[in-house]
Amino acid sequence: MKHFPWIAGLLLFAMLASGRAGTLVQFHTAFGNMAVELYDQDKPATVQNFISYIRSGRYTNEFSHRLVPGFVLQAGGFTVTNRGTTNWATIPVPTYPPVTNEFNTGQFYSNLFGTIAMAKTTNANSATSQFFFNLTNNSASLDNTNNSGGFTVFGHVVAGTNVLAMFNNFQYWLPQFGILPQPTNLVLYQYYSPPFDTLPLLYPSIIDSNFLYIDISLPSIQIAALTNRACAISWTSTAGMTNYVEFTTNLPPVWQVLFATNGTGAPMQWVDTTTNPPSRFYHVRVAD
Repeated sequence: MKHFPWIAGLLLFAMLASGRAGTLVQFHTAFGNMAVELYDQDKPATVQNFISYIRSGRYTNEFSHRLVPGFVLQAGGFTVTNRGTTNWATIPVPTYPPVTNEFNTGQFYSNLFGTIAMAKTTNANSATSQFFFNLTNNSASLDNTNNSGGFTVFGHVVAGTNVLAMFNNFQYWLPQFGILPQPTNLVLYQYYSPPFDTLPLLYPSIIDSNFLYIDISLPSIQIAALTNRACAISWTSTAGMTNYVEFTTNLPPVWQVLFATNGTGAPMQWVDTTTNPPSRFYHVRVAD
């Protein structure tokens, strides 16, 4: 069983320096949620680049613009403005400067099913906002350094691989023949020009409500001081996994469990009512 810490404040950096567990990110889709562990230690520039897009809000209302069953699910390139109105429109994600390709930095991770990697052009150092999930073992092509310098894997799905696997069940729709696949989940094929020539939709109609949105969030932790030195620990729980509130009074930390509960995906809070305790550091971890 592997543990994934979410840690408040400066303690996050202390933990990342001493352990291999990385930042946990949640991906929310119409078919369910996925939890992804990022490789902070081995791909630091790539991870920080990705997190910067999340925290800046540039991924708000972003959707998958490319789905190739048996290959990849790609997103991070486009968002919808005025979502849910008649004035909706698609726009490119405003990008930061390209990140250096970290394919050969730190530990090597192959482009296997369930991993997340950076998308780019033929220029090895051209990755910006776009990323993709590997829907199968793509190591033969995407691990090849002759292919744009290799594609940097910077995390993997730790919960929700069944959700990711569902995207291999999408079928191609040939609108010129009026063929609607069963089930109705589908990919438009040769309908728009690139980059929307393999656009996944929930139903074959080009409206914003049919887009495959991938909402991304970083579980956040807040600690509030109450009376008598009690502390309220609040966080966004991860559904389908056990969420543990732990504390330590030592650095390096030796964690002790205070509270455990099944995550629902909703915000949670737990109060440490220990009377006049010594200084404590808190974190929340999840485990499958």
